[in-house]
Amino acid sequence: MRVPLTESRLEMQYLSRQIEESDKLILRIASELEPCRRLVAIPGIGPVIATATIAAIGNGAAFKKGRGFAAWLGVVPGEHSTGGKQTLTKTSRRGNRYLRKLFVQGAHAVLQQRRTQSTGLSTWLAQLTTRKRIQVAAVALANKLARMVWAVLYKGDADQSEHVRFNW
Repeated sequence: MRVPLTESRLEMQYLSRQIEESDKLILRIASELEPCRRLVAIPGIGPVIATATIAAIGNGAAFKKGRGFAAWLGVVPGEHSTGGKQTLTKTSRRGNRYLRKLFVQGAHAVLQQRRTQSTGLSTWLAQLTTRKRIQVAAVALANKLARMVWAVLYKGDADQSEHVRFNW
């Protein structure tokens, strides 16, 4: 029994080293690329989400609007309108599964620290969490984050990240 356990421990140590090296590489890439640095300024967006988003969509020119990017991620609720009454339905969860998971995890991190966020964001999150469950609020925040990420990538100006960060 000692031999398999020793082998498992060595394999775990090897995998831990590989993960550490990958994390260092992602941090280096995120610090070198200007678009990544602008994305990391957005709450809930870290180096992993920034590099994965840029790898997936580049500068965001494939989408006309932020809603298109958010729909591609699968964080936009469906809509059914009749007689002038708009009804939002379930989120389809179609789209890029990996990025959607990262954005929702980033949104959960922001929700956990919502009292330390900027005033506008904190107020919006407080109102949202009183009306909706925390999981639904996280997807709504992921939707908002995806639209902001698209705006920062597509518009490309350095002041955009500051505008997005503080003006909710």
